[in-house]
Amino acid sequence: MSELDSIFNDDWGADHRSGLVAVVGKPNVGKSTLINAIIGQKIAIVSAKPQTTRQRQLGIYTSPEAQMLFIDTPGIHQPKTRLGHYMIGVAHDALKDADVILWILDASEPPTEDDRNIARLLAQITPKTPRVLALNKIDLVASQPGLDAFLSLCGRQRALLTSAKEGRGLSDLLNCLISLMPLGPRYYPADQLSETNLRFMAAEIIREQIIELTSDEIPHSVAVLINRFRERPDITHIEAFIYVERGSQKGIIIGKRGSMIKQIGVAARAQLQELLDTQVHLETRVKVQKNWRSNEEFMRRAGYRSPKRGRS
Repeated sequence: MSELDSIFNDDWGADHRSGLVAVVGKPNVGKSTLINAIIGQKIAIVSAKPQTTRQRQLGIYTSPEAQMLFIDTPGIHQPKTRLGHYMIGVAHDALKDADVILWILDASEPPTEDDRNIARLLAQITPKTPRVLALNKIDLVASQPGLDAFLSLCGRQRALLTSAKEGRGLSDLLNCLISLMPLGPRYYPADQLSETNLRFMAAEIIREQIIELTSDEIPHSVAVLINRFRERPDITHIEAFIYVERGSQKGIIIGKRGSMIKQIGVAARAQLQELLDTQVHLETRVKVQKNWRSNEEFMRRAGYRSPKRGRS
């Protein structure tokens, strides 16, 4: 039997391992990039700008010996809005559910106060959950970084060097995580890579392009809601509403004579066509919703609902 046949065979052995891996870390350390590299497909948007991930997203890794459910969480930071508190709540709940915590740190810089705050949070919420430190971005480091400063954050834990961008160290990281998983069955079909639905991914892809193409004030203030998602055999029609908090931000997204919104649409459409494997007709409208990040009713409409409580 080939390895592929083994993966798709539901008759797993008694030594099969499975469980949840909560992927945590401060903003912009490469959490989403690392999960995308492990899964082998884009399931989470990525950006060099912090606090890109807002919601809990699940990536499913399956091999003959294990199935691991990677939970991509928002970067842990000091919240200033309802949205910020929601994001921190998502990260906290993921920690409580996890069988293993994968803590991503930036190997290109020494531990920061934000890292030390995360260490204190982990000690408080999940003192007994196994942790693995992934010192990411080693492609930016001239020589191998010293591990002692990072290991001192949370005692004697396992630490591995990775580059999500280049795919370095991922095999060793996966073997380490599998060794820490409890024995258990396969929870999802072997060919399923995520729980994320297409409407959500469409909104996230549009938001990703806005983040990448606009100024620094826009990323934190933008929400994208899919008003219509109609699939046909050869074309998908998508209507998206882009919400910002101020009229000046609306002007930035639209751009001079509509140049920016056109650029956003072209870039988002290309990714959506690759994701959906059809032609895409994309319509976007920009609207102002003042202070939406502190408006609980609007946040519920936008999908930012309080996360369900898992295991304690």
